Amino acid sequence: MNDVFGEYRNLLFSVAYRILGTAADAEDAVQDAWVKWSSSDRSQVADPKAYLVRIVSNVAMDRLRSAKVRRETYVGPWLPEPILTSAAETSTVDLADTVSMAVLVVLETLSPLERAVFVLKEAFGFSYGEIADAVERSEASVRQAAHRAREHVQARRPRFHTDRTRQREVTERFFAAATGGDINTLMQLLAPDVTLWTDGGGKVRQAMRPVIGADKVATWFAAIGTRPYQGVEIADMSAELVELNGGVGVVFTGAGRVIATLTLDLDDTGRIVALHNVANPDKLGAVTGRIVREI
Repeated sequence: MNDVFGEYRNLLFSVAYRILGTAADAEDAVQDAWVKWSSSDRSQVADPKAYLVRIVSNVAMDRLRSAKVRRETYVGPWLPEPILTSAAETSTVDLADTVSMAVLVVLETLSPLERAVFVLKEAFGFSYGEIADAVERSEASVRQAAHRAREHVQARRPRFHTDRTRQREVTERFFAAATGGDINTLMQLLAPDVTLWTDGGGKVRQAMRPVIGADKVATWFAAIGTRPYQGVEIADMSAELVELNGGVGVVFTGAGRVIATLTLDLDDTGRIVALHNVANPDKLGAVTGRIVREI
């Protein structure tokens, strides 16, 4: 029993995380799936993988419905919880893209059913029939949900597949310019309509609304290099480039703790069109623990 569940545990977390957007909730969903699995009559289960995916998908959708209510009163922009990922396991376009901060933010605007269907179809390649069984809907309704979700995501998330070398290069240049207060270089790296989302959750001081436009974003980051960030002097901070949500990201540490994460989203010319800065300490547990997820 343990061996079978353990074989699919990573898959279950991967599904739950994409549906929920937080590692803590995804872990809880997997635990709930384990409880249901351990108490079920497994002699009647012909396909353990499909059975477990069905359980975790429905648990995650239920949790997402409750989470959406809480997120409506969240202080400032709500961003997904960042996780460290394995470059080897997220090397395919679909897997890496569907776990990126940018896509997870877009998925927040879908209904729980649309989100689950999109994740199962686009990230994991389940057939419509398999998804219908998993989410306990008709195949026709699943096809309609998939169509709506795909159109919605594509309209808000053009797919530019920047190679990792370019992504790392831009991230390194951006970090050097931001910590050095080099506005000219920042302006060169930022697209005119770039948007910065910062998530402090009311726990730490961050921008309460998205910062839009190259001038404003460059000024915001240049100012960081001139003053303490969350009580830590810039000289006492360290930054590490890591594999974060399927791409290159930055983890900032100082005073013995993880302070924030930053991910950049590039357009087809290599300029930065979006930045996601998570500083809410409640959302940094998965990064602080340094557990690399192969999702």
